Amino acid sequence: MEKFAYKAKDSRGETVKGVVEAKDEKRAAKILQEKGLLVISLKPKKEGLINELRGGVFTRISLGDKVNFTRQLSTMITAGLRVTEALEILESQASPGMKRIVGEILRDVEGGGDLASSLEKHPEVFDQVYVALIRAGEAAGVLEKVLARLADNLEKQKEFQSKMRGAMVYPAIVISGMVLVAGIMIIFVIPKMTAIYEEFQAELPAPTKFLLGISKFATSFWWLGLMIIFGLLVGLKIVFKNPIFRRQYDQILFKLPIIGNLRQKKMLTEFTRTLGLLVGTGILIVDALRIVRRSLGSVIYEKAVEDAGKEVEKGFGLAMALAQTETFPPILPQMIAVGEETGKLDEVLSRVSAYFEQEAETAVKGLTTAIEPLIMIILGIGVGFLIIAVIMPIYNLTSQF
Repeated sequence: MEKFAYKAKDSRGETVKGVVEAKDEKRAAKILQEKGLLVISLKPKKEGLINELRGGVFTRISLGDKVNFTRQLSTMITAGLRVTEALEILESQASPGMKRIVGEILRDVEGGGDLASSLEKHPEVFDQVYVALIRAGEAAGVLEKVLARLADNLEKQKEFQSKMRGAMVYPAIVISGMVLVAGIMIIFVIPKMTAIYEEFQAELPAPTKFLLGISKFATSFWWLGLMIIFGLLVGLKIVFKNPIFRRQYDQILFKLPIIGNLRQKKMLTEFTRTLGLLVGTGILIVDALRIVRRSLGSVIYEKAVEDAGKEVEKGFGLAMALAQTETFPPILPQMIAVGEETGKLDEVLSRVSAYFEQEAETAVKGLTTAIEPLIMIILGIGVGFLIIAVIMPIYNLTSQF
């Protein structure tokens, strides 16, 4: 999509100026004519580097932006507005990053495209689950209902993430404080004390020598430290692209006490919630499993869902297919079997999702409870080490006189 600066006359004969987005100049002129404007001039608009960066690289679309977009679009379409009219209103009210995306979606829809295909061009914001639901809603003529359910699902997801992040606030603050204090000691305090120790030619114990070594490295070779950290991050990013490593990493995480249980409950919550939403909109089980599999973010669960999908394709029920894998707990196929028998699979999946979400919240509380004493122990060890490293040389100096 390109931007064109235009100058035109409106229905009252007044001159108006602005910017329109379209695939080419011909399409831009047509869009303006459809709005009742008489085009006087139309020229491609060049964006400055700062504006491009402001609108693209440095603008992050949050889950809250996505929730607001979905809820407001649902409300407007339910009220009887056309999709293009709703998108125009949302474009004028959206945040800078979302404004650009909504504008591009609007231009695509005005150009004759459907909403799902327009959303699919922005995978960084609208994932495959989102696009599949919108496409199903458009095909069945129930777009407003699908948007409403999707908005409810996103709000639950946002609330769940907020609870998990909120539980980690205290540990994060304590750990940040520890790192900050240690940094101040190493960069500012230790070098000054080094001069005193050298002046009196004091015999330094091993903890003090170790701390002095870290201090000299941090003050003299800080650039090397940054390069090492950057290299490690790049190396980890490359390694994580390896499926074998990702699977081993997943297995280790799931075996960790408390953290593994929390991760499992989180995966089960997302799986059941998303699958229930897809099934509720009329998407076939096989297609729903394929879409869900790509959105889980765990190699182990992706493989389990893929295997279950193959069994469903052979004619087995979803409950039996999931029961054949060791990844899912027995309660899940049992509840799904009830849903398949009663014909209310989407409702059962929604209830199971609420159950797993409650279990995840309990696991978060358990993690917080376990982390607090662990942090206090680490804090005590760190403070004790600093005291030994700093106070012992001073005590040795005083004992010499």
